[in-house]
Amino acid sequence: MLARLYLTRQIITRRMNSLASPSSPGPVELSIRQKLKSILEPSFIRIQNDSWKHRHHAAMQEQGGGSGETHFTILVVSDAFKGKNTMKRHRMVYAALAEELSQGLHALSLQTKTVDESDTVQVVV
Repeated sequence: MLARLYLTRQIITRRMNSLASPSSPGPVELSIRQKLKSILEPSFIRIQNDSWKHRHHAAMQEQGGGSGETHFTILVVSDAFKGKNTMKRHRMVYAALAEELSQGLHALSLQTKTVDESDTVQVVV
């Protein structure tokens, strides 16, 4: 009985780890990275796929779980944001990713900083 519980736990852990940290970025993540690099010329960019955390939401279940690339956390440091407030910065990112948003990308959690801000403001990791 104990051995069976142990094996079940190992299988569940492996499945969750494979969902939480895919071995390579998918096509949506690659597209996000390429577009933001091209448009914003960032000095730093970090993209994290958080879709696995939202697979149980009703909207994702209706889509059969989505593509596995529906929710992302993005940190972008770029001087393209100089002189713009947070709303304008986020609009820049959303405009760049309009195609992805129309094709199943569901949610973005954004941190948008200038180079100067990233030096003086602690960026939440």
